[in-house]
Amino acid sequence: MRSVAIIGAGAMGCLFAARLSEAGADVTVVDVDEDRLAALAAQGIAFTDDGGSRTVRVRAARAVDVPGPVDLVILFTKAMHSAGALASVAHLRRFRPIALTLQNGIGNAELLADAFDAARVLMGTAVIPADLTDARSVSTSGFASLQIGTFDGTDRDHFAAVADLLARARFAVHRHPQVAVAMWEKLAFNAALNAVGMICQVTNAGIDNQPGRRIASAVVDETASVAAAKGLALDRDAVLAQIDAALREHGGHKASMLQDREARRRSEIEAINGAIAAEGGRAGVPTPVCDTLSDLVRIIEASIGLA
Repeated sequence: MRSVAIIGAGAMGCLFAARLSEAGADVTVVDVDEDRLAALAAQGIAFTDDGGSRTVRVRAARAVDVPGPVDLVILFTKAMHSAGALASVAHLRRFRPIALTLQNGIGNAELLADAFDAARVLMGTAVIPADLTDARSVSTSGFASLQIGTFDGTDRDHFAAVADLLARARFAVHRHPQVAVAMWEKLAFNAALNAVGMICQVTNAGIDNQPGRRIASAVVDETASVAAAKGLALDRDAVLAQIDAALREHGGHKASMLQDREARRRSEIEAINGAIAAEGGRAGVPTPVCDTLSDLVRIIEASIGLA
């Protein structure tokens, strides 16, 4: 497995592009931002992690300019852009690539399965702090843990090839037998920290206090209750431990929703807290904290012209 197309040149897209390129993959970053693509093509990714700072060369192109063949497609757009992004790379389907989503929120894997062969879709979570400081500069530190499984829940031979590539790129890959549980646990983690950071305009350190942790715990409880109504048993203590680690060890990290607010971009609130509230409504499970956080984010976005 060598040729990789990463759809979305945000923080996570650039982080994965840099590490996969360093692992020997032929990486093409796909985006709609012409200025960002030009910067990446001309100068590469300015990448900083625990190993230091360096420039990593990658290909950068619009979707229509990616001819293939492609072995692996990784979707890293914001959730609200997933459908459009997948439509733009529909021509890659003929190469029968493996398709992977590690995006925030829920619903992306279903879109990927519709766009490609559902039997070749992998999905999961990426617990990795990543900050994009300009069009081509991304930084990360500490843990880089992935939980991955197959979309249809069956064993697939291609899983090993993808896992091997990601491991060579210095990601800690864990095969999860119930990856939907892992995705809902990541949803709880994101919902607990993202909206609060965006609303209050603080890094993780600003949430590392009694009020912040109280809100985070309430969000985790609501998410676990909604998941339980769907037959998924979340490990509440494990999620809270991840939140604790993020607050203690990555105090300077800005949640993606806060980065979106500062860049005047729409956030993924509808795929995170909003999705929990929507699923709760369908299941008859109250989600007052997620409801309130979602509405506050919507008010802020409307006030700066992003509604």
